[in-house]
Amino acid sequence: MRDRDGDMNADQAHMAREVGRKAQRKLKARAEHRHGVWFGLGMFGLVGWSIAVPTLLGAAFGAWLDSLYPGEASWTLTFIIIGVAVGCVIAWRWVKRESRND
Repeated sequence: MRDRDGDMNADQAHMAREVGRKAQRKLKARAEHRHGVWFGLGMFGLVGWSIAVPTLLGAAFGAWLDSLYPGEASWTLTFIIIGVAVGCVIAWRWVKRESRND
């Protein structure tokens, strides 16, 4: 709060300086933290692998179940869909965490 003359007390002035300092540090970090092409390709690859691996594991598990329990329902197709869903959740969480770190 400001007093009648429009001046801030010492605590408020300290807090204002601290907020300003942190805001400048954050802006500087954002400006300097530019990712190159290799980072983008690596991120693209990581997202791809995080979807591909659960999908392939689901397909393998489903094929194994189909060999044990043949029937009308395709366990392979079921677990491929589950693998894609799990992979998308993993990729989404990873991208969300990385964007929060930036």
